[in-house]
Amino acid sequence: MTKGPLILDERKQELISLSARLAYPIQDGIPVLLEEEARTLESAEIEAYR
Repeated sequence: MTKGPLILDERKQELISLSARLAYPIQDGIPVLLEEEARTLESAEIEAYR
């Protein structure tokens, strides 16, 4: 979406986009990079990844 860097959260099995404020799921080892499948990050989560 933003073409910016993604952060891997191995514990949650998600790819984090701080610029889009979204967390994309990784299902069976495959990232699902669809906006409609992503969840919105809370402000506290965004600060934790910075």
